[in-house]
Amino acid sequence: MSKAKNMALADETVPVGQYTRKALINAGLVSGDKEKANDLKDTDISKALGGLEINSCANVGAVAAAVAEAADEIGTVYYSDTFGYEDNLEIIEKLPNSLTGDVIYPVAPLKSDDISDVEFNASNEFIKFMSEEKAVKLFEKYHFSMS
Repeated sequence: MSKAKNMALADETVPVGQYTRKALINAGLVSGDKEKANDLKDTDISKALGGLEINSCANVGAVAAAVAEAADEIGTVYYSDTFGYEDNLEIIEKLPNSLTGDVIYPVAPLKSDDISDVEFNASNEFIKFMSEEKAVKLFEKYHFSMS
């Protein structure tokens, strides 16, 4: 990071922007309250990182594209968002969960008056399928880890 001149950074309204800000604070690179990491502005990050130019992006896809297209030298994305950019991105570091907290995509069946028993049962079958080896391998192919 210290060698880069600019960084694509998702803004604080999207999860990857929030996780990045929390990681910067937890790593001691930027001062701030990790419980209020979303309050950390691009100008604060730039100043703490020695004047690194921050290019704010609306979402993680925009960050990945900016770095893949060489508009920015570095950026933070989820590993799954590097899929399809393997020839254009070099992963220089993977952040440990101790800096970001666990990034979890929960799944659960929902029951309501608008959901039939057939739909509810199908959602339970889908959840069961997601834990099978075939599904785990499929998710891993697209850079998701299942645990």
